Amino acid sequence: MTVPLRVLSALSELPAATWDSLHDDHNPFVSHAFLCGLETHGCLRERWGWTPHHFTLWDDDTLVAAAPGYVKTNSHGEFVFDYAWARAYAHYGQDYYPKWICAVPYSPVTGPRLLARDDAARTALVRAIPDLVRAAGCSSAHMNFLEPPDAMALDVAGGWMARVDVQYHWRNPARWRDFHDFLAAMDHKHRKNIRQERAKVARAGVTFRVLHGDEACDGDLAAMHGFYLRTFAEYGNSPALTLDFLRHLAQVMPRQLVLILADHAGDIIAGALCLRGGETLYGRYWGAERQLPGLHFETCYYQGIEYCLREGLNCFEPGAQGEHKISRGFLPHVVRSRHWIADPRFAPQLAQWCADESEAVHRYAAQLMLHTPFREGSDQVSPSPCLCD
Repeated sequence: MTVPLRVLSALSELPAATWDSLHDDHNPFVSHAFLCGLETHGCLRERWGWTPHHFTLWDDDTLVAAAPGYVKTNSHGEFVFDYAWARAYAHYGQDYYPKWICAVPYSPVTGPRLLARDDAARTALVRAIPDLVRAAGCSSAHMNFLEPPDAMALDVAGGWMARVDVQYHWRNPARWRDFHDFLAAMDHKHRKNIRQERAKVARAGVTFRVLHGDEACDGDLAAMHGFYLRTFAEYGNSPALTLDFLRHLAQVMPRQLVLILADHAGDIIAGALCLRGGETLYGRYWGAERQLPGLHFETCYYQGIEYCLREGLNCFEPGAQGEHKISRGFLPHVVRSRHWIADPRFAPQLAQWCADESEAVHRYAAQLMLHTPFREGSDQVSPSPCLCD
C-alpha cells in the first residue's frame, strides 16, 4: 500500500541510512546523527518549546522527501526573530503559537531543508506542507536558513513570504595558502591590528590544540561543555546541549566535530566547538574561564581561519551577528528564510512587513561592504553574490 505522507515524532523511527539518502552529507546539521542525537540526548524538551514533528513523503516503502520540523510554543533558539508577529496576533486576540518550523534547533546555519530525491519529490512535499501544518493546529510554517534551491522551490509554489538577514562569513576566493597570505590581502591598519591581537595571546603564554572528535578525550569534551555552560550562564540563557550529546557527536561524527582548546599554565582555559562539512567550517559555541586580551578573537576566529587554510576549506561561518567580525576578515552574507501564514487576515500585512525589512537589510549589507579590511582590488571586495537574495 502507498502511504505518501507520514509525520514522525522522532527521527529514531527511521534508520540513519534512510534519512541520509536524501542529502549529500556536506552539511552535518541535517544528518540523522546530529538531528536524532539532539532528540535522544536530552537537548530538545517540550517545556523549551521544541517538539519533533518531521514531515516525510514516501513512494511505497521508499522515503523520497523529508523536512526536519518542530512544533514550537515559543520562538527561542531559532535566530529568525518573529516576536513582533506573536505580539500582533496577541493584540487581536489570536494565537500565534503553536507554529511549525523547519530548521536545525539552536543552529543559525544555512543548509538544505527540503531533503528530496529529486525536484518532483521536493515540489510534492512543498505542496503538502500547508495542509500538514493546518492538521497540526499551527498558525504558520517557517523555514529558516535556506539554500537557494529550497528558497526557489517555495517561491515557485507561492504563498511564502521572504525574509533575509545578514551574517558574517570568511571566504577564500584567492586560495590563500596560509595566514600570512590572508593578512597580505588586507590594508595596513587591519593587518597590524590582527597581528597585535594575536601577539597579546602568544605573550600571555596561551597555546592551542585543534582536535577532531576522535582525537579528543572525555576530559576535553567535558571542558568544552563546561565553557558552553559558563557562557550561557553569563548571558542568563538556558543551555540546551548536553555533555552526552557532545560525546555522541565525537563517536558518530568523529571527523566532523572540531574542538579548538586554549591551554594556559597547565589548564584548559577556553574553547570553541565547531563542525565541518564539505568545504565549510561552522563555528557554534565558545566559552572561557579566564579573560585574557585577544583570547576570544584568537579562539573563535583566527584559529578557525588557520584550520580552514590547513585543511583546504574555503568557507568559515562563525555564527550569527557581530559587526566586529568584519575587521577580522568576515564579510556580510545575506541568509534566507521563508514563511507561510494560515490566516488570510494577517498574511498581506506581514508580507509587506517582510518586503520592507528585506529592502532595509539589503541596504545595510551594501553599506557594510564599503568598510571591509581588504585592500582595494582584492578578490574579497569585488561585487559578491553573497548580497543577493
